[in-house]
Amino acid sequence: MPHYLGLPIKPPPIDEWTTAHGGPHYANLCSPDLTILDWEGWGRAPAGYDAATLHGRSLTSPVAAARIRTELAAILETPAGRLAELAVIAELLHAADRGAHPQIVNHLRHRAKTLRDTT
Repeated sequence: MPHYLGLPIKPPPIDEWTTAHGGPHYANLCSPDLTILDWEGWGRAPAGYDAATLHGRSLTSPVAAARIRTELAAILETPAGRLAELAVIAELLHAADRGAHPQIVNHLRHRAKTLRDTT
């Protein structure tokens, strides 16, 4: 996280863990009744990890990102949720270094700065 987020010290330890899908994004979500697909990466993750992943992967769509932040505020607006969001942003920036989803990099950096400034 320090490398990708510019944090001067290592982040606090993650104390809350929960079962998680591990990669929710719009290609894994179906409606009208919520169905979540693609469970091969499920396991234990920091609390808020799935909400943070969905939010992070939606940042190129400001309307969708704002709706996710509103609907999942009870998760994302907690210390554990903010830490999960920073972890997800670091993971997505690491993936971008290897060529994945370059269009999201500036959005991730902006969100990381916002989280650093409020955490």
